[in-house]
Amino acid sequence: MTTLETPRVTSTFPTVTRDDDAKFVEMAARIGAIAAKHAAEHDRDASFVSEAYEAMREEGYLALAVPEELGGLGATMRQVCYAQAELARHDGATALAVTMHLYLTLMQGYRRRKGAPDAEGVLRRVAEEGLVIATSGGSDWLWPTTTATPVDGGFLVSGRKSFCSQSPRADVVATCAVLGEEVLHFSAPLSAEGVRIEETWDTLGMRGTASHDVVLEDVFIPAEKIAARRPYGEFGGPLFAAVVHFAPVVGATYYGIAAGARDVAVRSTSKNAVRQIGLMDYKLRTAWWSLMGAVEELGTDYTANSESTVTVMLAKRQAVVEAVEVVNIAMEVLGGRSFFKRSPLERAYRDVRAGTFHPLNPEATLMYAGKVAQGDPGVTE
Repeated sequence: MTTLETPRVTSTFPTVTRDDDAKFVEMAARIGAIAAKHAAEHDRDASFVSEAYEAMREEGYLALAVPEELGGLGATMRQVCYAQAELARHDGATALAVTMHLYLTLMQGYRRRKGAPDAEGVLRRVAEEGLVIATSGGSDWLWPTTTATPVDGGFLVSGRKSFCSQSPRADVVATCAVLGEEVLHFSAPLSAEGVRIEETWDTLGMRGTASHDVVLEDVFIPAEKIAARRPYGEFGGPLFAAVVHFAPVVGATYYGIAAGARDVAVRSTSKNAVRQIGLMDYKLRTAWWSLMGAVEELGTDYTANSESTVTVMLAKRQAVVEAVEVVNIAMEVLGGRSFFKRSPLERAYRDVRAGTFHPLNPEATLMYAGKVAQGDPGVTE
C-alpha cells in the first residue's frame, strides 16, 4: 500500500546557499516578522513603520552596508539585495523605506573607495550614531527646482522635496539645489533651522513608507558640505553614483514583494493552478538571475558611469516588470479572495506598482540603454 504524504509547499527563489548571505537573510526575516504584524495598520493609516525601524536599530540592520572596519556589518551589494528581498516578502513598505537608506550607505562606501574625503565620516556616523539618511532623488532627478543662493560661508537653500521616504525617522536628507547653470549635491539635517516635514503622503500603495514632503526655507548649507556638483540637466557623476547602487537594491525589494505574493498563492490554492505557479516561478527566477547577474557583472572594482548604469537599470527593469506580473498572476490563482482588503495580495497589488515610477522607469530604461549603445550617454526623462 502506498502511503500518501502531504505535499510540502516550497518557498520561492532565491535559495540561500552561502553562510555569509544566510546571516543577513535571517536578520531580515526577524525584522520582517515584526514588520508584518503592523503592516496592515500602517497601510490603513499611512503611518510610518516605526516598529520595524526599532527592530532594525536593535539588530544593526541600518549599518548593514557599512564596512566592518568602520563599525558596520560589511554586507556587499549582493548581500544587501538578498536581505532586502527577504524583508520585502514580509512587508514591502518597510523594505522600500529602508532601501533609500541602504543604497545611500552603499554609495558612500563606493565614494570612500574612490577617495571622497567626507564619505568615511558619514559611514562612521551610520554605524556609531544610528544616522538614517533619506533622499529626495525621485523628485529632484535631472532638473531640481530647489534653489541655492550664495552667502558668506555657504548657501541658503529653499524649495520643496517630494517622495522623502522614512522622513519621520531620518536624520538628514541627501538632496540638491540649483545654482545658476549648476546643481549642488549635499545633505541637509532635518533638524536644521528652516527645515520642516509636511505630511503629504496619502497614496495608493507603499503607505507605510511615510514619504512626506520636506520643505526647506533659507536653510544654510556650509560651502564645505557640498559633496558634488554637476551641470543642470546632465546625467553627471553624482547621479551615476546614486543609480548604480539604487537600482539593484530597489529591484530586489520589488522582487521580494512578488515572491511573498507567490508564496501566499501557492499555500492557498489547489493543484489546478500548477501552470500559473510554474509561470510565477519562471518569472521570479529569471528576474533574480538578472539582478544577480548585473551585480556580478559590476564586480567589486566598478566605476559608476553610463555603462554600469545600463547594466543595473536593465536588471531593475526586469525585476520590477516581472514583479508586477507575478502579483497579477498570484491574484488570478487566488481568485475573488484576493479582492478583499484583508487579503495580503490586495496590498501587494498596490505596493508593487510603485516600482514602475522610480527613475529610470521601464520605458525610459530601454531608451537610455539604446542611446548608450549608440554612443550617446544622455538620458530620456
